[in-house]
Amino acid sequence: MLSTAPSPYYLSNFERALAWIAERYDDLLDMGERDFLHDFAGLPLQSRALLVRMLMRQGPLFRASRLVYEEIGCPLAAAAPLAALGWVDTDAPVTIDELFSLATRPELARMLPSAASHKHLSKAAWLDVLRDTYPEPRRYREWSANTNETDTVLRTTIAALCERLRLMFFGNLHQDWTEFVLADLGIYQYESVPFPMSARAFRSRADIDGYLSLHACRAALDALVEADDLAQLLGAAKGVDIDNPWLEMRRAKLLFRIGHHAERLAHWPVALDAYAGSAWPGARHRRMRVLEREGRFAEALELAGQAMREPESEAESQRVARMLPRLHRALGRSTERAARERAIERETIVLPYPDEPFAVEYVVRDHLHTDDVPVFYVENGLINSLFGLLCWEAVFAPVPGAFFHPFQRGPADLHAPDFFARRKQMFANCLAQLDSSAYQATIRHHLEVKAGLQSPFVFWGMLTPHLVDHALDCLPATHLKLCFMRLLADIRENRSGLPDLVRFWPREQRYEFIEIKGPGDKLQDNQTRWLRYCIAHGIPVRVLDVRWAQAPAFDTVAALP
Repeated sequence: MLSTAPSPYYLSNFERALAWIAERYDDLLDMGERDFLHDFAGLPLQSRALLVRMLMRQGPLFRASRLVYEEIGCPLAAAAPLAALGWVDTDAPVTIDELFSLATRPELARMLPSAASHKHLSKAAWLDVLRDTYPEPRRYREWSANTNETDTVLRTTIAALCERLRLMFFGNLHQDWTEFVLADLGIYQYESVPFPMSARAFRSRADIDGYLSLHACRAALDALVEADDLAQLLGAAKGVDIDNPWLEMRRAKLLFRIGHHAERLAHWPVALDAYAGSAWPGARHRRMRVLEREGRFAEALELAGQAMREPESEAESQRVARMLPRLHRALGRSTERAARERAIERETIVLPYPDEPFAVEYVVRDHLHTDDVPVFYVENGLINSLFGLLCWEAVFAPVPGAFFHPFQRGPADLHAPDFFARRKQMFANCLAQLDSSAYQATIRHHLEVKAGLQSPFVFWGMLTPHLVDHALDCLPATHLKLCFMRLLADIRENRSGLPDLVRFWPREQRYEFIEIKGPGDKLQDNQTRWLRYCIAHGIPVRVLDVRWAQAPAFDTVAALP
């Protein structure tokens, strides 16, 4: 007889997700998934709760003695209906590796008395000593037969199916069922975006299979030990059957990662093959670098010429321009001197060495800050946040394919090539407010009513009314529009690299950005691009090189996280 007690919160959340999947993916479910949805609903509450508890924990093996939950009661009784369906094995064989993950050191010493002499070793080293001695798995009761300890190990066998269901719901595998709990507790809050019942991450079952295959390749890359396995892995990644632009970009990113891994190992053929097959930003430049490393300068130069004629981004143009003179010299060719760019204004500031650990950016901030001329550490946070607040409606517009579940931090196509094009008029309407004073009211309104909601642009922990007021009073709307347009031109590249500090003169309604460089620090490429953009468009910016008045006795300056 089924319990009439209310479901615990985690079970209710899981059942909400299953209902969501049944509504939106009915045509893509196979027989096993349909059976699971049907059979799960008919289980006793305690059995449903136990299965979800195990799915939410690190599995697939669980000791019954550690599955203690008031709402479940006896875990073995709750597991019996699950075992009848084949979803849980209540008499699972356990390998020596699994035993070490399940048992404590004292328990292992009692179970393996002949090997207790090695118990002074670390647990990992102890396992290495014993692995060949115990090649065959045993039931847990057999491992503990010579002790007074009794326990049962449960093994979930339904995890892979439930992982697929989780993928259908979230459209990714980095989010899990705890999202419901975090949202219920108010730890994470998400914008409510309307989307139709038909909205979903995957169009076909082949899309789901393709995602899982790419995910398996990525996991294999992370665990890769032998360099010779790279070629096989690359072949597997290229062989995944995909007919979906979004998944093709995931494959492109994976191929880029494989190429980078091969490059680090000097496995040049695999690196070239991986980069050549990848449309991920930066793959073409990495391919040039590999050709150069192999001494194939003419091929590298030809590829560099293509990139200069049709660059994929500012970043590529910058890197290739730096590479061209080197390639020409390698081929014995003369090079035309590039036009000198306007120098980035730099000054040196000498400061007392801090007595306590402190980030150099904070040291300079505190040195420059006064009540009349306040200075804030903002780095990428201020411009991104003002953009996100002004363009909130455009970013969270219910564009088809952008939103398909209630726990999205931002649109799924944020980094897609057509992200801006699909919302061009909406962004134009938002940016048009910068032609009047309307933008200030919009930013302040969203700062209040959207406070705390997840956003790919807004840094809530940094924003204060004080900072926003100074920014809106001192940053001209024309400068904001220039920065926002650059963000939209290449969101992936241009969300970072902005200067560390902003300094305000409220009485004069002016400001400046300041990039801080400690001793030995160099400007990064993305920082240089932002600095040159600001200089070219009259946005006040400079670089401060910090020198210490005395040499430190020991290193106390911390890096910013």
